[in-house]
Amino acid sequence: MFLRYFLSRIFLSLIALLVFSPLAFSQDIPVIKLKAGYTGSLCEGPIHIAYENGFFRDEGLDVELVKLAPGTNFEAITAGQIDASFGLLATLIQPLSNGLPIKITTGLHTGCDKILVKKDSGITTVADLKGKRIGVPSLTSSPIMFARRALAHSGVKVGDKDSEVEFLVFENSELPLALERGAIDAISANDPVASLAAKNNDLLILLDSATDEPFSQQYCCAAYVSASLVEENPDAAARYTRAMQRAAAWIQNNPDETARIQVDKKYVAGDAEFNASVLKTFHYIPSVSGAYNAFGITAGELKDIGILGAKVDVDALHQNSFATLPGVPDTVE
Repeated sequence: MFLRYFLSRIFLSLIALLVFSPLAFSQDIPVIKLKAGYTGSLCEGPIHIAYENGFFRDEGLDVELVKLAPGTNFEAITAGQIDASFGLLATLIQPLSNGLPIKITTGLHTGCDKILVKKDSGITTVADLKGKRIGVPSLTSSPIMFARRALAHSGVKVGDKDSEVEFLVFENSELPLALERGAIDAISANDPVASLAAKNNDLLILLDSATDEPFSQQYCCAAYVSASLVEENPDAAARYTRAMQRAAAWIQNNPDETARIQVDKKYVAGDAEFNASVLKTFHYIPSVSGAYNAFGITAGELKDIGILGAKVDVDALHQNSFATLPGVPDTVE
């Protein structure tokens, strides 16, 4: 009798261990696999940190990071090679108006574009760039969008048919040399390229989107996912977004450690101490409404400039470009 009771207690204990063990819980919670694309820029830190600090894993995601060549994110997500990525809002707007199949899910930080000139150029304001040549990394990049918006704010025409400036394309590494040789009069570039050029070539920062209003108050970069992911698995899209928000907030509080991780893990080249000094000029306060508001402002300006077609319904584009996801907070600090 006692033996039977004893054996039954052991049996029940074993069942309890199996049912309530962490392993049992982990088996009950399905792990979702996602592919996230990145190009290796400094401000992409949320992707790097969410992966390295386990924030994706905490959300039940098994994320494969896919290294992409600069400027190929859109092709990769359209082709189904990745499910999610990170991008500059100003570069997303025109492709979205042309049917890019993505949904923006949260803003991540402000400020990462700069306009630079030589200190002895005589150029002291953005308006002084009228009639000048500006070097940019591409004709669809965030730096050219930033420059065109800034010029328009200063009364300089930048439409395709009436532009009062000339934009010339150079590789990022060639921009400072082109400026030094007089092939261009100014540079518009992302960080850390812009900050490195200012430091190494003793250039004047004419305008900084991280510190100069109104641009310093607007989100420049955001997380996005494929439209098909939102439609088929909104929970997965929400998990990705929450992990990115958590990573961005972590960067805000740990810029030095972020820069060290990025350099040590070879996500970003350069000196960790210098990179950290640049990260500290951004504001990594992730916000859904922050991105939404910045998108509306930027899209309206891009239509006024002529980058968006006259027939584009900016209000509809604004609303259709974002996804409202379950359990995603508006702001994380």
